[in-house]
Amino acid sequence: TTVLQLPTVETLPLTREPMPGFVSSMKFSKITEILNDAKKGKPIIGICNGFQILLESGLLPGALINNKDVKFLSKNVILNVETNNSIFSNKLNIGKKLTMPIAHKEGNYIADSKIINELEQEDRIVFKYYENNPNGSINNIAGIINKKRNVLGMMPHPERACDAHLGSIDGKLIFESILGS
Repeated sequence: TTVLQLPTVETLPLTREPMPGFVSSMKFSKITEILNDAKKGKPIIGICNGFQILLESGLLPGALINNKDVKFLSKNVILNVETNNSIFSNKLNIGKKLTMPIAHKEGNYIADSKIINELEQEDRIVFKYYENNPNGSINNIAGIINKKRNVLGMMPHPERACDAHLGSIDGKLIFESILGS
């Protein structure tokens, strides 16, 4: 199984291009590779800014805007597992609560009612914020998948919830689901 995690903004060389267009072409090349892998059915997970990239590339529907209080949020949240009909959640029970951190200013997921209805009807909302929606995302959405069910975008950070020393091991469950597929 191949899993591609899209880089966060901090890991992309966004400043001081050594040669004009060089970094832009590298980023375009990587996105093209990710688009091709998605078409082939490879699992792809975009976390936080990676989710934004998946939305902007068209791999997932909708958009992210500023949090409802227009401020940066960094804290643990509780997610509710909405479906286990995906390679990212197949080892989880529907209704299971997961604790993991968020760290974003633009994590407010929006989409028109047609897209939201489609996501709900097609069982493509994998995670929702439980009880407290920190950023104002429509319908408490924290993570969605594409129609082929091989691309997941989510705002919370499961990779930062894989060790008890970090406060939670719940993120491991997502990666164990992927590896078990």
